Amino acid sequence: MAQNADTHPNTAARRGVCLVISAPSGAGKSTIANALRASDTKLRHSVSVTTRQPRPGEKEGVHYHFRSMEEFEAMAEAGELLEWAIVFGRGYGTPRAPVEAALAAGHDMVFDIDWQGHAQIRRALPADVVSLFVLPPSLEELQRRLHGRASDHPDEIARRMAAARDEISHWREFDYVIVNTELDRAIAEARAVLVSARHAVRRQTGLADFADSFADSFGG
Repeated sequence: MAQNADTHPNTAARRGVCLVISAPSGAGKSTIANALRASDTKLRHSVSVTTRQPRPGEKEGVHYHFRSMEEFEAMAEAGELLEWAIVFGRGYGTPRAPVEAALAAGHDMVFDIDWQGHAQIRRALPADVVSLFVLPPSLEELQRRLHGRASDHPDEIARRMAAARDEISHWREFDYVIVNTELDRAIAEARAVLVSARHAVRRQTGLADFADSFADSFGG
């Protein structure tokens, strides 16, 4: 049985956690997910599949797996993608095999995706997903944050605000909810969710043997 890299050699092996973070645009899901990845070298990165053309400097298998639409649709049909969507005529998805291999080896993965992607991944990996929804302090604050993005056109901000109301309506579908009033605190709360998930009894696949070793050492 594989020993998880983040445990002491004498502790129980465990199965990895698939932490899914969702939120309306501007609430901070990507910032929180990136902060977790940056501060925890044990987290594995999932390379997505896309049908768009590579941008300058992007490398196959590093930034994305670049595939034709025909190849992408075949992968989706064959169940090779944990979640996928067609966005503005381009396909985006998460390959199943690398994620399942990472989880089996005891490695954790963090995804920042929308509620629909969360629903797909939860259906595909019902025993492995722990989900977190990030709420803004208010719609007014969410709009202020979106206006702070210099690259967003007013029409785009209006579209994102309209979509935010639909996104927020799905908060009950998640295991945990936090309010991103202050970023550092929100990151700490998200990290606490991840740590808690890592220590769930059902994730610690080697716990029975580890616990039994104590009894064996006393001849019990």
